[in-house]
Amino acid sequence: MSRFEPALRREPAPDLDVGHEPELVDRIRAEIEATGPITFARFMERALYEPELGYYTSGRPGPGRQGDFITAPETHPIFGRAIARQLDDAWQLLDRPGTFVVREHGAGSGALATAILDGLDADGSGLAKAIRYEPVEADPRQADAIVNRLRAAGRPAVSPTAGAFVGAVVANEVLDALPVHAVAWRDGRLRERLVSWHAGRFVEVEAEPTTPALAERLATEGVELRERQLAEICLALDSWMARVAAPLERGLVLIVDYGHPATQLYGPRRMAGSLRAYLRQRVHDDPFANVGRQDLTSHVDLTAVDRAARAAGLEALGVTTQAEFLVSLGMDDVVAAMRDAEASLEDALALRSSLARLLDPAMTGSFKVMAFGRGLPEAASLRGMRFRLRR
Repeated sequence: MSRFEPALRREPAPDLDVGHEPELVDRIRAEIEATGPITFARFMERALYEPELGYYTSGRPGPGRQGDFITAPETHPIFGRAIARQLDDAWQLLDRPGTFVVREHGAGSGALATAILDGLDADGSGLAKAIRYEPVEADPRQADAIVNRLRAAGRPAVSPTAGAFVGAVVANEVLDALPVHAVAWRDGRLRERLVSWHAGRFVEVEAEPTTPALAERLATEGVELRERQLAEICLALDSWMARVAAPLERGLVLIVDYGHPATQLYGPRRMAGSLRAYLRQRVHDDPFANVGRQDLTSHVDLTAVDRAARAAGLEALGVTTQAEFLVSLGMDDVVAAMRDAEASLEDALALRSSLARLLDPAMTGSFKVMAFGRGLPEAASLRGMRFRLRR
């Protein structure tokens, strides 16, 4: 399953109990015992990214049909074909530079990289000769493996290099896994939900906010939480955007994720927040189960993304849905070609099922695609943003 399904288990079912990563639990518990309760953002950071032990750094399968959730690139290569066409569009708007770097954050299994490069070849794009693919992963070993695999197939892949570059930054389902602070509105004031240790397990305790930035974020976005409402706030978003945008001299930043503008994300329909755990293609809401062995995620605040991008010196080029993005980039001709080439009924059914997942608003079709640019021609219009959403 992709990381957005609305179905929810209040407690993990017995078959979703795979146990903790014991050394990681010991390390987090030791930090709590030494310093007192920690923010959920700190807990989430360690649970997902602790070197060698976190969910994304342990070497275990994450996204993919054999992993805990399926992202769009693993669903079908047609998603990468659409991204390839958008990258070609940006390359042409920049007057076809001889070297065009594509730096993919959260490169995962390398499925998106492969689909993009195959798509450029299939379309006969001149970008295929100019592109230099740079996968970025929390676990450097995984990024190196992608580079080696692409090189072995004769693809132009390298490890990320220092310095400015012309090209594109791509991030598919990355921002939802950035650490978030957990908060609640109690008795007319903001409280922060911290992580403590009690009776042999991690527990949640409420306290005064650890930083005024939490209240400031809500105030800046004009958000007023309701009594007893739970929510998550991603302060890490600003530094992430500043870091990934800084080396982009000219080009495109393309972000795909599930999220909402702040007024919707913190609206009355989300009184319990959006923090979820993913394991074995299923979802539940106990973040303290299977520490280090399950994914943790929260819906993205699109208002905060837009503000962070502008603060990083990027120009907002548009927001659309994944379904409209795919349609805008002419995926109908790709689908027709794939159908003509399908060798079996099984392949045809797999294509149909994948398209349903990618286009259906009740599945991943409602994911948002956000585009930002730097140094593009004035009034540049991206093909993928043909059906932009109103802000």
